[in-house]
Amino acid sequence: MKQSRSKIIIEDYKNNFIYKKNETNLNIQFNRVTFIFFVFFIIYLIYTIHLIHLGSRASQVDKTENISVAIDKLYRADIKDINGNYLAKTVKSIDIGIKTSDVIDKKKLLLSLKIIFPNKDFSKIEKELNQKKYFYLEKKISEENYEKIMKLGDKSIKPEEKVLRIYPQKNLFSHIIGQIDDDNNGISGLEKSFNEILRKSKKDIKLTVDKDVQFLIRKELIKYQEIFKSKGSAAILMNVNNGTILSLVSLPDFNPNERQNITDVNYINRVTKGTYELGSVFKSFTFASALNEDLIKPETEFFDLPKSIRCDKHRIGEYDNKIPSDLTAEQILIRSGNIGSVRIGQKIGPDKHKSFLEKIGVLSQINFDIEEVAPQKSYNFGKCKLATVSFGHGVATTILQLAKGYAIISNGGYDVKPTLTIKNDKKRNRLLNKGVSEQVVTALRKIVNTKEGTAKFANVANYEIGGKTGTADQPKDGSYSDAKINTFASIFPTSNPQFVFIIMLDTPQKAKDYYYKYRHQKGGWKGTLYNTAGWTSVEVAGKVMDKIGPILATKYLEIK
Repeated sequence: MKQSRSKIIIEDYKNNFIYKKNETNLNIQFNRVTFIFFVFFIIYLIYTIHLIHLGSRASQVDKTENISVAIDKLYRADIKDINGNYLAKTVKSIDIGIKTSDVIDKKKLLLSLKIIFPNKDFSKIEKELNQKKYFYLEKKISEENYEKIMKLGDKSIKPEEKVLRIYPQKNLFSHIIGQIDDDNNGISGLEKSFNEILRKSKKDIKLTVDKDVQFLIRKELIKYQEIFKSKGSAAILMNVNNGTILSLVSLPDFNPNERQNITDVNYINRVTKGTYELGSVFKSFTFASALNEDLIKPETEFFDLPKSIRCDKHRIGEYDNKIPSDLTAEQILIRSGNIGSVRIGQKIGPDKHKSFLEKIGVLSQINFDIEEVAPQKSYNFGKCKLATVSFGHGVATTILQLAKGYAIISNGGYDVKPTLTIKNDKKRNRLLNKGVSEQVVTALRKIVNTKEGTAKFANVANYEIGGKTGTADQPKDGSYSDAKINTFASIFPTSNPQFVFIIMLDTPQKAKDYYYKYRHQKGGWKGTLYNTAGWTSVEVAGKVMDKIGPILATKYLEIK
């Protein structure tokens, strides 16, 4: 019995052993295949991830390079004044955006941002975090805050590099510099006319204008525009010998940083684009034209000048009936006689006088650095046109052309080309006969420093200012209105002319409470007596010279 049981147990054991052994072999073979497959899968996965990473890096490099290329395309050269002050500058800035889908912990992010930007409206930011996919947290971020926010290491924070065109002087040079559009193209001023140069050049462009002089002139124009309630005003200061412009102001002006779409015609550049009948400032040209033709001398006498004459249906009269009937040619200019100027013009004749005005640039198209220059209208000089042009009516021109004309008749008779950029062209072309300028300048000085002159308020001590006033009625509907264009065209110093300075006021009014302090005698006068250039533009010019004279004397005046 024992033996039999033993056999059964052994047999059962052997059977169980064989069964388990076969099951184990199958498992081992299956596990080996699985293991090998798993190893190959891991290797494949590693290589795939590596390739994706490399592709991502390449994409980031391409993206960075594309951004750099885009920034280079948007770059514009800087513009500076004669002393190196920035008038227009290209700067890089960084805007900080937040991609809300990448935010992991909103509370933590908001808390961190509050520390960096304590003055922000975080109720608005929290709302944007919940409602928007992307929003700008901070534009033109400071370097300090940029460093702080990037140290947070939050992947939802997206810095965007941009290029900005800024104008540090704001309104001060707006009519000179102009504006650009959203595509970084110039649309006015030098930004437009120098567009290609500014986009391609890596060098700064240096202008002839002086920031300090420009500031002082603009400040006085704004002040007196309020006093005389003028619609607008303009001023230009230019070197008579080389045409370099130290200042060009037109009011009202604008802030180019705001990129406004200006459609109001009152914002026109009154120096280059506005055309005006400028009145008696043209009498200096009539005087110079006759001298140049050797038809008169300053002492040439004109007798029995009537108080008025007729030309066709029109009457031409004196602005002041107290003007004597017997005057020399020089006295006609000093006293601003209309009839005397007509008589001088008649001596010249229509063809020669028109030719003279075109030759000195007053009635011919002018080329300038700024494209916004008014086209010059052509005039037929008949009998009546000659008469009216002789004293400054019936023809329109720009303040820029007027400045060129005054420069030529005071600099010895040499041609000049008004410019805002520094040029090395020293070639001089004589247009007028020798001695003409000296005779004109002498008369212009007497208009300022003698009792009979109309510009005594501009007789600033030590600067030897000479000049001519002009008061013109503005054309309206084929006739003339009561609105005035008041102009004072001056040159200085008369002993060695170096600058032409012109002030124009558009539609000034009398100022009953303004106190005039006489320069030519003690005392003064309260209230504007007449709505003429002698009481408006001349007063402004004198006040401006009080301010800018010391700068010009120390920096720009050449001692003879």
